[in-house]
Amino acid sequence: MSYRPELYACLYVREFPAQALSRLRPKLREKPFVVMEGEPPSQTVCSLNSKARNLGVVHGMTKVEIDTFPAMVTMARSLKEEDTTRAAVLECADGFSPRIEDRSDDHALTCVIDIAGTEKLFGPPRALAQSLLQHVRALGIAASVTVSSNFHAAICLARGGSRAAVSAIAPGDEGIALAPLPLAVLDLSEEHAETFALWGIRTLGMLAALPEKELVARMGQEGKRLRRLAQGELPHLFVPLEPEFRLQEQMELDTPVELLDSLLFVVGVMLEQLILRATARVLALASLTITLALEGGASHSRTVRPALPTNDRQLWIKLLHLDLEAHPPQAAILSLVLTAEHGSTSKVQLGLFSPQLPEPMRLDVTLARIKAIVGEGCVGSPVLKDAHQPDSFSMEPFTISPVTTSTAIPTWTTPAMRQLRPTETVSVTFRGQRPLAFTFRQKRYDIEQAYGPWLAGGEWWNPTLWSLEQWDLVARSQDGTLLCCCLVCDLSQNTYKMVALYD
Repeated sequence: MSYRPELYACLYVREFPAQALSRLRPKLREKPFVVMEGEPPSQTVCSLNSKARNLGVVHGMTKVEIDTFPAMVTMARSLKEEDTTRAAVLECADGFSPRIEDRSDDHALTCVIDIAGTEKLFGPPRALAQSLLQHVRALGIAASVTVSSNFHAAICLARGGSRAAVSAIAPGDEGIALAPLPLAVLDLSEEHAETFALWGIRTLGMLAALPEKELVARMGQEGKRLRRLAQGELPHLFVPLEPEFRLQEQMELDTPVELLDSLLFVVGVMLEQLILRATARVLALASLTITLALEGGASHSRTVRPALPTNDRQLWIKLLHLDLEAHPPQAAILSLVLTAEHGSTSKVQLGLFSPQLPEPMRLDVTLARIKAIVGEGCVGSPVLKDAHQPDSFSMEPFTISPVTTSTAIPTWTTPAMRQLRPTETVSVTFRGQRPLAFTFRQKRYDIEQAYGPWLAGGEWWNPTLWSLEQWDLVARSQDGTLLCCCLVCDLSQNTYKMVALYD
């Protein structure tokens, strides 16, 4: 069996709490802002953007210190938005390799991807890293990617703050590449950090140069492990995870929102992310569910489903707009969650003589507008119920079925049945148990042939009990007019009605 050399790509996202908030707030990226955590009044800065760092803001500053910066924007940390952003980034990385290990901490996202053997799919490691970086940037996340044949070396180089967005370590040069990095990239304990500070050890190169026996004698096996980390030689047992593919975005609003237009502006940004993630997997959005958290603890949820899966952003916004206008929330909105179900993007190729289908966008918007006028239960495709009750049907959502090759329909000479709507009441004369004559539209008809009766009934367990008796009749009037008809008796009311005429 051939040996496959190890090769890893580390995706590193700095200031992850700040980037998770700014991802769905494009205007926030243009301003210096910080993310605060903790309970008032002891809130401290846990993350910030580059503009705030350039003004002199550092981690751990209090709210009082931040207030001295007049142009600073403060945001509360949102763990829910961080979870959805982390899931989106891991899902993006999953498109390059199924073997992913998450090594994130509280303030940075770090995931390592096993890319050994992917050259035939994505090209050289640097090309893969560039493509991965482009996909992550499309999500609104600034990141860096490092490539190395050693798992820990890739993580250390990413944490070291390399100026290049994509960097790679040649096999065998791990120690040289890691030598100038500070010891902070190793996640040292306070005791070990203090010990190395007393020894004057500041970089990984200085730690790697220490003699192994003397280091083990003073620090035990942990000292040997740290030295091998600094040299880029420590092996690693890869523990992959399986990120769940779930098209969901959520956002906590800075202030309660009451206007529908303001809400749809936020929804538009979230839709862009959902469509981007679905397109990356050659999928389309089949349905969209918006869940609103309202003031007072209530929630409001609506689902829209077009006739065909689509990634048309304007269509989704219009459908949501019409649906929320018909079913508005009853209080101000505090947060919202957007969840989508994915569907196939396969297209149906029409035949040369096939009729043209309506455009999905125009069809769905038209159906949504009709629903707003007549009600949801009155729009769709009528489907017959599994019952013998006349005019028994239900409405199901309208769908466009794939176009199939039309086949020739055989033509037979059959009588046409003309349904009367509404039905007309008639008076009937019986002889024994058989009808003898009836009066219809002020004309008397003598029955020549009578077929029946056919009895039907149902729902005896409900108040809507129904029971019918049907006759098919051939009758002739005094002037010789022949009439073929269908007569039905409602047994619950003992009334006869003409329901259909046969040609």
